[in-house]
Amino acid sequence: MEIVTKTFDELSNMELYQIMRLRSEVFVVEQDCVYQDLDNKDQKALHVVGSKENKVVAYTRIFKPGDYFNNTSIGRVVVAADQRKYGYGKQIMEASLEVITERFPNTIVEISAQTYLLKFYTELGFERIGDEYLEDGIPHVKMIKN
Repeated sequence: MEIVTKTFDELSNMELYQIMRLRSEVFVVEQDCVYQDLDNKDQKALHVVGSKENKVVAYTRIFKPGDYFNNTSIGRVVVAADQRKYGYGKQIMEASLEVITERFPNTIVEISAQTYLLKFYTELGFERIGDEYLEDGIPHVKMIKN
């Protein structure tokens, strides 16, 4: 998998379409969650895009401190269902953390993690903060990484 980081304006039409399609396939269809994915925040985000054979298979978006949470944050972490067996979730998260280290050094990283992925994020160095809550009807927990 090849990973690149781009601003919203740097994304090609095809990349943007594939990102939105992947997010919809997983967050809306697979997780059976009706929510407004197009939230007018993509324009502020850095987009970490994992592609294989010219197809987006993994993705995250990153916000600098204050653009989403008070801290730097990573969200919309997604890997295509047929690509999860390759460890791309870990790769895209590690790449995202590297981008944060380069562009926003010495910041705390905050995520709103789906509860069933607690072990995955803990293995990446995140710590759970607070109680579980519902976000778009799905159990989540706040996590941070120093």
